[in-house]
Formats: sequence, C-alpha cells, structure tokens
Amino acid sequence: MKTSYYSLENILTHKADYNIIFGERSNGKTTAVLEYALKEHIKSNYKYQLGLIRRWEEDFKGTKSTDMVSGIISLGWVSKYTKERYNTIIYRAMNWYLANIQEDGTKEVAEQPFIKGFAISSQEHYKSTAYPDIKMILFDEFITRDYYLPDEFIKFQNLLSTIIRLRDDVVIFMCGNTVNKYCPYFKEMGLNNITKQKQGTIDIYQYGNSTLKVAVEYSTIGNKKIKKSNKYFAFDNPKLQMITNGSWEIDIYPHLPIKYTPKEVKYTYFIIWEDTTLQCEIIHSKELSGYFTYIHLKTTPIKEDNKNIVYQCEPSAKPNYRRNITITDDKITNLIYNFYKNDKVFYQSNDIGELIRNYMMWCRTSTL
Repeated sequence: MKTSYYSLENILTHKADYNIIFGERSNGKTTAVLEYALKEHIKSNYKYQLGLIRRWEEDFKGTKSTDMVSGIISLGWVSKYTKERYNTIIYRAMNWYLANIQEDGTKEVAEQPFIKGFAISSQEHYKSTAYPDIKMILFDEFITRDYYLPDEFIKFQNLLSTIIRLRDDVVIFMCGNTVNKYCPYFKEMGLNNITKQKQGTIDIYQYGNSTLKVAVEYSTIGNKKIKKSNKYFAFDNPKLQMITNGSWEIDIYPHLPIKYTPKEVKYTYFIIWEDTTLQCEIIHSKELSGYFTYIHLKTTPIKEDNKNIVYQCEPSAKPNYRRNITITDDKITNLIYNFYKNDKVFYQSNDIGELIRNYMMWCRTSTL
C-alpha cells in the first residue's frame, strides 16, 4: 500500500555516499531519516549516532530542539523500535538522548546520545573533538530562502571532515524543501539537472575516477489524497504550489510595464550569476515620465571591448568589473543601486527575478 509520507526505500537502494532529498514541505523527509537513524542506533546496541547539522546555532535553541524529533516520538517509533525500553527523546546541550519517563516522574536516560548537533556557523569549535561513533549525518533544511553563510559549502565540507576524519563508512543525508532554485550547493556539487529534475525521480551523480556517488531524489508521497491539509492552501496563488505539491517556490516579480525603443535605453550593465548573464538596461520612458531598470536574459557573450559595468562574484582585473552591486564608489554605481533601493526594477520573468534576489542576498552578506 502506498503511504502518505516519504520513504527512504528507493534512495537507499543506490547505496550512495550523499543522499539528497528535496520536495514539498512536511512530507516526512526528515522524519524518514530520523527513523532510519534510530533503527541503526538500536541495531548497533545503542552505539552508532546521527550527526544532525543545521546552519545556525539558533536552529537548536528553545522548542526547535525538541520539535526536530517530535515526529518519531508522536508516531510511537521510539517505544516500538526499542521494545518499550525507551518511550521518548530528551535534549541536553546539543545532544539528544533516548529516555523512558513514567507517569510517576521516574526517568531513565541512555548513557550515550542518539543524536549529536552541529551548527555550520560554529564549525571551527568542533575540530578538537573526535566523533568515531557518528555513522550517519543529516543536514536538515540545507535549502533556504534566507541567507547562506559566506563560503558556506566550504564550511560544510570542513565540518564533515571534522566529523568523519579518515573513515569511509559514514552516510550523509541532505534534506530540503523546494524553496529556492538557486542554492549554492547545487553548483558546488555539480548537480546540473536538479532544477529540471522531475518529481518522483532519482538522479545519480558520479565524479571522474572517484568512487564518490551522490543520489538526488525529488521526493513525492505515495497517496496525495491523504494530505488533507491541502484544502487550506487552495487559493489561486502560484506561490502556494510548493506547499501542496512540491513545486519550486518562486516569488512574483514586476514585469516590463510598457514597451520601449532602443533610443530610450540610456545605459546598459550586466550581472553574471549562477552561470547566467543578465542584461540590465536603464531606460528613460517618456510615457512614464521617469527612469527604471529592465533586466532580461543575455543570450550572446559580452563583448571583450565593452566598457560598461559587469557585476560578478569572481574577482577580475578588468577595470569595468565589480563584485558587489551594493558597494557604490562613483556616480554610475550609485545610480544603478538606487533603482533597487527605490523599487524601480522590472524583470523579463519570475525566474530572472529569483536570480537577482539571490544575487542581492549574496551582496548584502558579502564585504567584497
């Protein structure tokens, strides 16, 4: 019988080193990994642990720490799989322990933690400690619409190196919701098809002569009808499709308000982001009696003799190249950025709006 929650059954058959699972919110991705980790923990006589990674230390504070494991507790899996030895999980200082708490208040807590927590933002602090019992790692909510850390992928890899050391027997899971098509992990890990991948499929990536294998699943659930909560999100709003069916979340961005002629283009600059070149035109419209910026896809290379400003993340010795659009050091760069500050920017498509949104977020967290 098909279930109403996500199952690891298919992705585990590929025996990959990295298992990346993305899809709609609240379809059971994280809970499925926690269930699998619990079974492995019990199978090892309560020795092998799960390393739980989040972006910020803040993600472990308050009720967030208990919410992370509430699913496997409420479903009764702790009691079921431990054969009533334990019935809950308690949190203490970045560690989660199996426990048995009786109605009269008596408490038995496991000596060793089932889960150990790690924040990428604090990855430097873990280097002096060894973690030989961690056999599985879960990076939860690795895709975000908020800010990524500067050089986050490198920090993530450094944290993995700290946990894994010289071993080759650790399995890594990365779970995320379809909230942002432009996630730096996709590019850094060479996941070139992920934004085009069809729901319900698993793509396998392998890297030259390396034995590294990455499995990527665009998750779905077996029986859509069982997700009764969808009725609360049935409004005619494309932004809600991520919640109900796992479509990529994309904001609605302002499109070109009028037609314009080449003579009305007063200045052109370019933004290169996620291997995409965007042409940005500052336009003076007689019809609107004012200026605005229009951004569209550039399908031909930028000419080498072009003197107009080009923004890109990578440093360049060329005098017309810049990295951060929010850093204004002359009249033209100040003029360019003012259009964004004053909401005078229009986009060819919502996808291009998303590209610019992610580039601007990078700019605001970068000092370059």
